[in-house]
Amino acid sequence: MNADLTLAKRLEQEGIFKYLLIAPAVLVILLIGLYPFIKLILTSFQNINMFDQDTSFQGFVHYARLFEDGRLWESILHTVAFTVVALPLELVFGYLLALLFLEKLPFKNTLVAIILLPTVISPVVAGATWRLMFDQRFGPINQVIGWIAGADIKLLWTIDPVLVWPAILVAEVWQWTPFMFLILLAALSNVDKEQLEAAQIDGASRWITFRKIVLPAILPVMFIAVLIRALDLFRVFDVIWTMTQGGPGTRTETISIYAYKIAFREFDTSYSSAIAFLLILILTVIVVAALRRVEVAR
Repeated sequence: MNADLTLAKRLEQEGIFKYLLIAPAVLVILLIGLYPFIKLILTSFQNINMFDQDTSFQGFVHYARLFEDGRLWESILHTVAFTVVALPLELVFGYLLALLFLEKLPFKNTLVAIILLPTVISPVVAGATWRLMFDQRFGPINQVIGWIAGADIKLLWTIDPVLVWPAILVAEVWQWTPFMFLILLAALSNVDKEQLEAAQIDGASRWITFRKIVLPAILPVMFIAVLIRALDLFRVFDVIWTMTQGGPGTRTETISIYAYKIAFREFDTSYSSAIAFLLILILTVIVVAALRRVEVAR
């Protein structure tokens, strides 16, 4: 009887000890993640701006303002359009690169390391570099186009409303295609080689082989990669800010850039908090919908 009681106490102590071990990590996560989130929500119901520091409850004034703000919905449209265009390009280019590197190539590891370099560069540095490359007077891109055309070409890449989005798209795809490449290369390397050989012997076309064997094998990994990049693209800020700061006018203003301008240029903290909460809500809906789709597919 005493032995049973001693064992029960030991098990209880071990259970408490496990919780004590994870308590510091949980506390840090709550402080870093939960507290700012609660503070954000509270601020969105107050009236804090450059001229007023009213911390009393203001109701849903700032949230009602969201539906009347045409510039906000324009920035959301820019964000969605940029995501819809950039994400498939990164996925396709990453997949094609991964297919290429499945073969035996000389200096393969060195080439992979070189391809991955853009991903480890800070987006701010990448944006500043591409801004210099697209410079209308001294940028090498205009010079190369001029050599090909046989005339002096001065395209205003970061100023012309028609050219500014393609310029940003090039910078974004250049930096994050290697991320897709690395993920898809790992996924393709684990595809069953025997099934591929059997399909080849049976005379299956490349499209049939891809649709019936390759795609089902890499789909879970591809889904995670696409979800990560979609979330990153929807809150894109660094590259666009360093290249155009949302210009010309509001042509390249995304929801993150608009929220930044409201917070740190107009100093309307409460309204920017409402915008930030809207962004969090949109991203949460995207994640939940994507995870539910995975569960249905299973």
